Amino acid sequence: MGKIPPSFRSALTNPNLRKPSSLFPQPKPPNNPHNFPEKKSPKFPGKSRTPNPQQPLSLFKSPNLEDAKTILNSLTNNDPRFLHSLLQSFASISSTTTDSIAFLRHITKTFPSFSPDRSTYHILLSNSPNSISSIHQTLNSMLSAGITPDKVTVDIAVRTLCSAGQVDDAVQILKELCSKHCCCDTNTLNFLVKNLCKCRSLSTVYAFIDEMKAEFGVKPDLVTYTILIDNVCNGKNLREALRLVTVLHEEGFKPDCFVYNTIMKGYCVLSKGSEAIEVYNKMKEEGVEPDLVTYNTLIFGLSKSGRVVEAKKLLRVMGEKGYFPDEVTYTSLMNGMCRKGDALAAVALLSEMEAKGCSPNSCTYNTLVHGLCKSRLLEKAVEFYGVMKSGGMKLETASYATLVRALCRDGRVAEAYEVFDYAVGSKSLTDVAAYSTLESTLKWLKKAKEQGLAV
Repeated sequence: MGKIPPSFRSALTNPNLRKPSSLFPQPKPPNNPHNFPEKKSPKFPGKSRTPNPQQPLSLFKSPNLEDAKTILNSLTNNDPRFLHSLLQSFASISSTTTDSIAFLRHITKTFPSFSPDRSTYHILLSNSPNSISSIHQTLNSMLSAGITPDKVTVDIAVRTLCSAGQVDDAVQILKELCSKHCCCDTNTLNFLVKNLCKCRSLSTVYAFIDEMKAEFGVKPDLVTYTILIDNVCNGKNLREALRLVTVLHEEGFKPDCFVYNTIMKGYCVLSKGSEAIEVYNKMKEEGVEPDLVTYNTLIFGLSKSGRVVEAKKLLRVMGEKGYFPDEVTYTSLMNGMCRKGDALAAVALLSEMEAKGCSPNSCTYNTLVHGLCKSRLLEKAVEFYGVMKSGGMKLETASYATLVRALCRDGRVAEAYEVFDYAVGSKSLTDVAAYSTLESTLKWLKKAKEQGLAV
């Protein structure tokens, strides 16, 4: 209960710039925390970067170069797409870039008609062992073949390093390629900004953006500002988020619905419903049309702040705008009602929700179980727990703990153990977390009995 509904969860160290920009506050020398690993992105984001393999990539079973050469020597197909597929297959399991490059050379020697192009080296880049030395090795081989890096090359090199958490190296290789060969586009800039936001200070990110603009002419766009705003909102720095909106206006960009929703979400997380409404009003003044996420965000924020009556009024506004309440809308309202101690009203809202053809989800039932237990309506809570169990839904930590404590308080220890078994069996909680809650509750019950506070 109280979690942000998933429907609206939302986009190098070198502060001494030669030409500081007025867009951002001048940064202080940043710290240098440990690298933050990033999820591995697709190796070939665009169609032009992906060879069309006609052979399964499981052809090579061993990373041994000599074995790969032997297999290649036994083949006769010299179609470029097939040979690219072979290179992809071997490079994906090769332990060194040296072997991958050597295999490429053997391909060109075995099939003289095959002429490596830029996409050939992109295969090697995307399958490198994720170190800057390997990236340099591949780039040097590419240049020796008379092929110059382009924007796609820059993007693949940056993404490969970021996928291994080598964000500083990604910044370094980006600057090298921009200064010597080809500047990156805003998509690559934004990808790197997003990764920097996860593991570096805000001043470091600002310094990087300023340097890219001053030195290479790569300017931030609306997506860049959205990433920054989302980052500062997640850090609960709403003042900085609003400052960035002002900067965004000054740079000629118009904040879109996602930007305003992100800021409203930040205020709602802090239970600042009034501020969220102010952002909503400003959004309308700017001519930006709210969407379903906007209304769900506001209803969640107002409900969390205890302003359920105002939240319910937004249901009418939603209908007038052509948006229909979904399970997130209703669950947020139930959350607010339960917080105010009116769990029966939340149950009544469930009936209204189902009557309008909107199906409750596990978050809805967790909210009701938690709220009903808090309101000491245990039988009704057990009833909804039964619905969850029959539907194979997972218990959230708060609803599990509240239900177990309520059952023990009512002397129904055997049922509490059954809830524990279900929580563990359904993998709702880890064994340790589930047992820890049950154990602490049983200790409390024992102490309460000794003091005559429980039977």
